[in-house]
Amino acid sequence: MDTSPVRTPHRLDPAGGCPHALNARLLAQGAVAPVELPGGIEGMAVLGHTALKEFLQHPDVAKDARHFAALRAGRIAPGWPLLTFATVQGMTTADGEDHRRLRSLVGRAFTPRRVEELRPRVVELTDQLLDDLARAAVADDGVADLRRHFALPLPMGVISELLGVEPRFRDRLHHLGDQVVATDIEPAEAVRANRELVAVLDEIARAKAAAPADDLTSALIAARDEGGDRLSHQELIGTLILMIIAGHETTLNLITNAVRALCTHPDQLALVRTGAAGWADVVDETLRWDAPVSYFPFRYPVRDLTVGGTLIPAGTPVLAGYSAAGRDPAAHGPDASRFDVTRPARPDAVRHLSLGHGAHYCLGAPLARLEATVALERLFTRFPTLELATPETDPAPHAGFVGNSVRSLPVRPTPAGT
Repeated sequence: MDTSPVRTPHRLDPAGGCPHALNARLLAQGAVAPVELPGGIEGMAVLGHTALKEFLQHPDVAKDARHFAALRAGRIAPGWPLLTFATVQGMTTADGEDHRRLRSLVGRAFTPRRVEELRPRVVELTDQLLDDLARAAVADDGVADLRRHFALPLPMGVISELLGVEPRFRDRLHHLGDQVVATDIEPAEAVRANRELVAVLDEIARAKAAAPADDLTSALIAARDEGGDRLSHQELIGTLILMIIAGHETTLNLITNAVRALCTHPDQLALVRTGAAGWADVVDETLRWDAPVSYFPFRYPVRDLTVGGTLIPAGTPVLAGYSAAGRDPAAHGPDASRFDVTRPARPDAVRHLSLGHGAHYCLGAPLARLEATVALERLFTRFPTLELATPETDPAPHAGFVGNSVRSLPVRPTPAGT
């Protein structure tokens, strides 16, 4: 039963911005908020922790865009900035047996055991990038952009090596991925970026088909070529899009947000240094307190659902409000907006929902955690007095309302003993 008052939909700013003040205002009105998406499309955002946990695992909630009422009605124009989220063919838009099939094809690369085998390479790459960060600072009066020189190339390098993507493609893939997930991009640019991204991935796939190697792309191509019943070509490209974008953008934001949090909360960094908390605690608290993804598209109720006391009509595009749920006072207490690396786990053992929940829980979560913990430990060991080079109020927020971070993070990396 819908017990909520009628609320005017909040128009999400396509340019994005820091989400936390908005989240607090919307949460004060209810766990579920009506929102207006680009193009005047009506949607909902599930913001409360309990409501979001329920929604993410509800059996009557789907990911397949055939349930998207506005898309079925022809109201979504080509170049709509969120169209790729809805229509890309891959595990993020699949349900039931299709989802299990697609997930199983890549799942073996992300088991805890396989991820742990990557640790030496993650450490090696991290140390190389710390050298690059130091050199960049020397070249610019002691200041370097940690996001550009460290937080970005680490996960991009790891996922590219897993997929067998050559270094010459990586900057281009990052740039195109940024455009594909942007919410403030013009329609013509969105169409162009999507076409170019598919063309680049087609080129990579053709090269792998001609010369297979010991990488995930070659394994996916083999699955496609076994007859197409395991993986179609469209699903191959969609899976590569997902793996590349999700495989580095989320961890890029996670590392950036964690460094920013520790630099602005030296008392919390001191707790880690004294052993009162671990680097894994920093990662989990950052995921809760400053989630790398703010509003993730889309899920669709297959029938009218009441969630958190609010009716969500069938076919409504729903955003998962990860950044809001992480600071929900109803779940995390009156100090939910405080960064605390010693925060105890919730009684239900779900500390946060920032990596998803249920069948679509983030497949790459073990890898993201490995990369972030290694990155933070070695960064603050190499540069124990690391500090932000600009006032905390200065960093420009990440463009768009899907991702949550800052566009750059200028720091002063001073080596130990200097």
